Order: sequence, then C-alpha cells, then structure tokens
Amino acid sequence: MRTTWPQALAWRLRRHLLDPVGTGTSTDVVRALGAVPAHPDDAAELAIRVRREESAPGDVARALADGTLIRSFAFRGAMHLMTPEHAAAYLALRAASRMWELPRWQEFYGLAPDDWPPLRQVVRDALADGPLTVPELGEVVVADARYRHLAQTFDDGPLTLLKAFAWQGDLCFGPARDGQTTFQRLDANPRWTGLLDLDAAGARAVEAYVRAYGPTTPRHVQYWLGEGLGAGRKNVQRWLGALGDRVAEVDVDGEPAVLLQEDVDELAAASPSQSVRLLPRYDQWVLGPGTADAHVVLPERRAAVSRGAAVVVVGGVVHGTWSLDGDDVRVDWFPGRSAAGDALVAEVGRLAAILDRPLRWGGRAA
Repeated sequence: MRTTWPQALAWRLRRHLLDPVGTGTSTDVVRALGAVPAHPDDAAELAIRVRREESAPGDVARALADGTLIRSFAFRGAMHLMTPEHAAAYLALRAASRMWELPRWQEFYGLAPDDWPPLRQVVRDALADGPLTVPELGEVVVADARYRHLAQTFDDGPLTLLKAFAWQGDLCFGPARDGQTTFQRLDANPRWTGLLDLDAAGARAVEAYVRAYGPTTPRHVQYWLGEGLGAGRKNVQRWLGALGDRVAEVDVDGEPAVLLQEDVDELAAASPSQSVRLLPRYDQWVLGPGTADAHVVLPERRAAVSRGAAVVVVGGVVHGTWSLDGDDVRVDWFPGRSAAGDALVAEVGRLAAILDRPLRWGGRAA
C-alpha cells in the first residue's frame, strides 16, 4: 500500500484523539497514547484534557485514586501516567535490565544482588498500611541495621534508588500529602495483576506502539522501547517479527514503514488534516516518534522542541511554539510556517475553556 505523510499524520492524529478530539475519559487518553509524561503536573493534565471534548480539573487525580491510572517511573527513568495493563508491560521491560545489579549500582549503594529481595520486602512492609512520604519511608528502611548505610542516600535524594522498586512492581507514586511526594504499594491497586513475562510484555508494548504511532519503522520501535526502557535490540526485533502477518508494510512517500494490518483501510481512507492544536511541553505527539522525526519536527527546530517548548501543531507538523503572557497567547511561528487565523482563534478558545480563563491571540478574544 502507498500513502503520503499528510495522510499518515492525519491517521495518527485520530489515534492521538487530536483530530477529531476524543470523547472518552482520561484513562482512555492515556491508554491510546501508551504512556503520558507525568511531570510537570500542569503539562500532564493539559496533554490529556486537550484530547477530550469534555473534561474537568482533577480528572487525572480521580483516575489515579480509583486505580484506572498509575503514576510510576518508566521511559528514560521519568515519571509517567500509565494504565495498569500497559504498566505491567513497560515495567517488566525496564526491570529485565536488572540495573541494580550493575557494578556501579552495587558500589554506589553498597547493595549486592542478594541484598535486594529482603530490602524489597522491607519496603513493601513499610507501605503496607498506606502511602508514606520519602522521609517516612527512609526512616523505616534505615531502622533496619542491614540498610543503615542508606541514610545518606535518603537524606540526599533517593529517587534513583526508588526507581528499582518501581520497576519491579513494589511501589508507585501515591497522592501528594501537604505538598510532599508519597509512595504506595502498587499491589494495593486491585487492577494491578503484576509484571508480565518478558516476551508477553514485549509483544504488548510493540503492538501498543505500532497502534498509536504508526506508520512507523523498526528504528522508531527501538527508540521507544530500547532507548526508552532499555529493551535489547534483538528482543525488540524478535517481538516485532512475532506479530507476523498482523503487520502490513506500507510505502509512505517512498519510505518503507509498518502498520497493523487491521488499520490499513482506515489509513487508506484518511484525508490530510488541517487541524491546529496547541500542545503542552513534553507532549507525546512529539516524544513518541522522537524529536528527531523530521516528519513531525523540522530538524533545524529540534533543539527548541527538545528543551520542552509548548508546540503549535498544524496537520500533525510542528509549525511553532506558544506560551502564555498573562491572558495573551504568544505564538512564535517557525520561518515559512503559519496557520489559518480562524483555526488558531478556535483552538485558543478551546484552550481558554480548558483553563477556565479568558484568552486572546493577536488581539482577538477567544
């Protein structure tokens, strides 16, 4: 099958609930994207709300409270929102690298591989009665003579150490308490079924990526799961190959790519999009394929996007960056890029409704 990049991006915009905007819940949005960066909080919530026709402040917090979403360390060690079923795959891939057994980890934390099973039990027991702040968790851990040497780690900042427990499914982020971060047991969530077997995890993760970010290439899949979660290249190739005839090869303006077979007809029917979207910094629209994907981000503009600028996306392509100056939306168009004024005013109006505040662009109220 042959298609064009404008068609391909239009199909992907639909999968990302950006054109048309979705009608589902916050959990539906996170499930569609695979994972959503959870920091900073305002960007995470906006990334989800711009993909919903109707939403309200606190929807993400409510989804976390009822367990349909979890917040944990995932891609590149950063905090992400995930559904429990996707977390079961992503955390399994991250845990498979067993980073805590690397010599530098052993030396830095003074923990041998055999020290981890009892330490994990200490942490799980500490969280058995509910979430704890980092200092509270540290007090329990260092009260055990075997781990007293970790006191300095908890004083200086133990988040890197705690990632190892998150990746193994022992804990995840809990609700903030008086502005302080808390951690809670992941298995306290009734929707959590545990880490998947490695091959089952790989198959689920590869399929989820192709479903959300296709048409894509093996290089992009490797970027997402290899650079993002430390999955080995041979494993990623094997998991992609295991999809067999469920994957279709497509030609996108002369470039070979893959797509799930079940999505081919929908891609063929896609028409180029003229939608204008104001997306927050660190949005999955650019992070999923990577800022190095020239079909989404012009190479000469990659640095600005990679540094976390909020972006203006027109037809799926980043045309500029935006920011708020009081009630004014400031847009910095890239050279030779722009969008129809009425379309941008309409999008500013949508943003104003989400933020529940009056906004203007170019002197025009929205």
